[in-house]
Amino acid sequence: MYTPDLEPLAGSIGLSAAVACLPLLTVFVALGILRWKAHFAGLAGLAVALAVAIFAYDMPVNLAGLSATQGFVFGLFPIVWIVICAIWLYELTVASGRFDDLRRIIDAISDDPRIQAIIIAFGFGGLLEALAGFGAPVAITGVMLLAIGFAPMRAAVVVLLANTAPVAFGAIGIPILTAGNLTGIDYHEIGAYVGHQTPFIALFVPLFIAFLTDGRRGVAQTWPVAVAVGVVFAIAQWVSATWISVELTDIIASLAGIAAAVVVLRFWKPAGSDEARERILLDRDANLDSGSSGSSGPAPITPAPVATRTLEATPLTTQRVWLALFPYLLIIAVFCVAKLWSPVTRFLASTDIAVPWPGLDGNILTAAGSPATTTIYKFTWLSTPGTLLLICGVIVAAVYRVSAPDAVRLFGSTLIKLRFSALTVGAVLALAYVMNQSGQTITIGTWIAGTGAFFAYLSPILGWLGTAVTGSDTSANALFATLQQTAAINAGIDPTLLVAANTSGGVVGKMISPQNLAIAASAVGLVGRESEIFRKVIWWSLGLLLAICLLVGLQSSVLAWMLP
Repeated sequence: MYTPDLEPLAGSIGLSAAVACLPLLTVFVALGILRWKAHFAGLAGLAVALAVAIFAYDMPVNLAGLSATQGFVFGLFPIVWIVICAIWLYELTVASGRFDDLRRIIDAISDDPRIQAIIIAFGFGGLLEALAGFGAPVAITGVMLLAIGFAPMRAAVVVLLANTAPVAFGAIGIPILTAGNLTGIDYHEIGAYVGHQTPFIALFVPLFIAFLTDGRRGVAQTWPVAVAVGVVFAIAQWVSATWISVELTDIIASLAGIAAAVVVLRFWKPAGSDEARERILLDRDANLDSGSSGSSGPAPITPAPVATRTLEATPLTTQRVWLALFPYLLIIAVFCVAKLWSPVTRFLASTDIAVPWPGLDGNILTAAGSPATTTIYKFTWLSTPGTLLLICGVIVAAVYRVSAPDAVRLFGSTLIKLRFSALTVGAVLALAYVMNQSGQTITIGTWIAGTGAFFAYLSPILGWLGTAVTGSDTSANALFATLQQTAAINAGIDPTLLVAANTSGGVVGKMISPQNLAIAASAVGLVGRESEIFRKVIWWSLGLLLAICLLVGLQSSVLAWMLP
């Protein structure tokens, strides 16, 4: 039996928290300063986490090792499984020749790459986050931007920044549902509070995307669409979270945002589109980011050598439009049925297999002395978004007439290309499990929570930290939601506000998670260059975190009237 000691070093919470931060510091220094490849940074962080668990927290060596194995397996399935199936589905569309038609359809909406980035990364990415989450939006929208001609580095940074505001309500509101289950607070109330926080991020993300794609000129020339998408998304997210449905919030907001872009583009066209295409879109064979250093790493994701069909460039008939859109309409339909139709949802959940982790389950206690539930691994072989994407891929291969041998070869090539990303994700999740089950994460959270009333300004940091470590806002809420609730009660702050703040803080931590960095790098062919991506997005993450901290702090006092 192992019970975490939250103050293992001289009974000092501050010193213990400083030591507990070493694994995270190792990862961030390795990525941001030493510029190591992500899998090396993840493995180094895991080694430090194991050392801290064993030598500082007196966790038995066997239990520390078993915690790492459970986390590693969870990283491979379902996380890596989702990414593999998402990218395989994309490669099927390329091998069939249908992706060229999709590109033409996107050009028909707008041939301006800056607006295309907003529609794909923020609008469509938000819809994928609403339905699937867990890295699928980054993987799919990353390869979509790459396929229409974006440089790999620019594509990676754009999709990571875009995958922020929708995260709180991702996968049919799972982060908020988790927080509600753990704290006993009605999840509708938590969702309403979050709906009064994350829309302020959504307002500006499309403008940020315009800036990332083409600098100040991009903002100046595309701001009507960027503002329309941001405002409509934010209003829809606010209204839906407050009065309609927490589960459907991102679906409603994303569709509303895309519709806003289409409506504006019917009456207004951006200036400088042709010049922007020349500046931004590169030839696919020379699609490297001039701002990078060192070797370019593996080539961007491309299909394995199969019988790729070249379709005629014209005309773009109604049938071809529907066929080009078919994979994405199918994904939406499958996930809506799986997540929103109760009989199917219950059936899928009934297929989940709970696996008490051998040698670990029953031997780890929480700080309160009760058996930890995190030692039970849930094998979601059918209900996971990855398997649903696999089913979609099989259907797409049949409709597109990609032969079974070719489809299997594409799947095999995807596995090979993602091998280092799989190692990265596995190592990071192993690190997260060791930190969580040894007590390191809760030590850090308890130390931050000890700041009294000022904690309202700091509470989003816990969500940011939890999501940065695990790559999941749901996991961040599982770690810190009850801690936020307890700290709020002790400090005389509204508990719902701080639980919501944990969720909102998490949305801006996702872009720097090594897990998400690995997914983005894999999607655009920059495996081994995750440290470069990290250095480009870390300042965006910190800036947005500062804004969320300020907003939540003010909502606890002078802006309390904003809350539902």
